[in-house]
Amino acid sequence: MPRLLLVQASPRQGDSASRAAAAVFLASLRERVGEFEIDELDLWREALPEFDGAALAAKYTRLAGRVLVPREAEAWKTIEAMVTRLADADLVLIATPMWNFGIPYKLKHWIDLVTQPGLAFRFDPATGYSPLLRSRPTLAIVASAGDYSAGPSWGRPDLVTPYLQAALRFIGLGEIEVVGQGPTIGPEPAIAAARDRAHALLSQIADSFAATLLQPGTSVARVS
Repeated sequence: MPRLLLVQASPRQGDSASRAAAAVFLASLRERVGEFEIDELDLWREALPEFDGAALAAKYTRLAGRVLVPREAEAWKTIEAMVTRLADADLVLIATPMWNFGIPYKLKHWIDLVTQPGLAFRFDPATGYSPLLRSRPTLAIVASAGDYSAGPSWGRPDLVTPYLQAALRFIGLGEIEVVGQGPTIGPEPAIAAARDRAHALLSQIADSFAATLLQPGTSVARVS
């Protein structure tokens, strides 16, 4: 059965636009492919390890090609487990709000934790950086107070889309679909119109994700 990693980056629950949009996408995907496993990573409910001390030392020890000392190896196990959780997913869905033009600090924390040498990328002085994770269908839903569908919102830039596309491509997830939903505040007709546009687009993307899952001979064609 395929496994989808759902990364929830909003601290809000019932009134979260990004969480609601993620639920719409999951329902659409389930209609097309049947059951699949959802591994939900709620960044506000699961404790993310601090990347300092022994964990940071382990990163630079690995970059230098040296053997980890015991305290570094112990700290590195937690990082390896987080990368494995991402690597084992056949699909990735990130649901996030936009905060101050960018992503919430919890989501940045998670990306920093899984972007590790020897686990998610490698560096060769002769060829540069190369990703280690395999490409898979990946979607980010971004809820924002403003409407960024036609570019900057009242002069405010969208730094979420280019960052997520670059950061996740760097570790190998491939080309990332990003769906914006905004405005999420203001006149109700504008909010409803933005929600309807986003949900319609998510339904279309569910079609393409399902086609990938159901394609014979692919590594994720395991629908039961």
